[in-house]
Amino acid sequence: MVSLPPELPLELALPLLALALVDSLSFGTLLIPLWLLLAPGRLRPSRVLVFLATVAVFYFGVGLLLTAGAVSFLSDAEFLESPMAGRAQFVIGAGLVVWSFFIGRKKTDAAGEGADATPGRLLRWRDRAMHDGGGRGSLLSLMALALTAAVLELATMLPYLAAVGLISGSELDGGGRALTLAAYCAVMVVPALVLLAARILVRRLVEPLLQRLAAWMAREGAETTAWVVGIVGFLVARDAIARVPELFDALGFIS
Repeated sequence: MVSLPPELPLELALPLLALALVDSLSFGTLLIPLWLLLAPGRLRPSRVLVFLATVAVFYFGVGLLLTAGAVSFLSDAEFLESPMAGRAQFVIGAGLVVWSFFIGRKKTDAAGEGADATPGRLLRWRDRAMHDGGGRGSLLSLMALALTAAVLELATMLPYLAAVGLISGSELDGGGRALTLAAYCAVMVVPALVLLAARILVRRLVEPLLQRLAAWMAREGAETTAWVVGIVGFLVARDAIARVPELFDALGFIS
């Protein structure tokens, strides 16, 4: 079990927890696992665990690289603490909040119709991969699917990138940052693990719920993205104010 470093301040832990929970609702951390859980019959939990572990390890590794690079950059970038940088960060955060109100405004019926056109071959592959007959090849293909999903959505994982920025800018040492990042990646897959446990223990009760949840996520993807962008924008703006208290004076909000 991943434990948090004792020196992790509450004002950092709470935003990271919120960002991790938002990340847990992404395509790779929840929608694809949901699709795998909807395989008929008795599935093998290890297959879902392999998928989720691959996603979590990928984001942990990328986070370590990004954090190391960011820490090296920040150590030589004192200008980031200047009022000018704070104003720029605040404007970026506010811009993201405003942008979130315009995401997903246009909906087309064609998108909804396309969501129902799942190829039968893909469903058969899922059924084989999630049951005993899949073999080692199915495990490798699940890992490949997890890596592909993680790579494709990495650039759009704004909460994750914001979390890496918060961890990089914290007072934690290298070990503390690694532990915090590991805990963050673990939280990202917790909702999918809860659904996996429910699918195993009370399949008949939760299967209709899983079907509706998967359909809702596919249908409301744009709205979810809007919430993600808005939350990240708020956190970015708030961090700018916390790091550069004189920001309000520079912007003329207070006399």
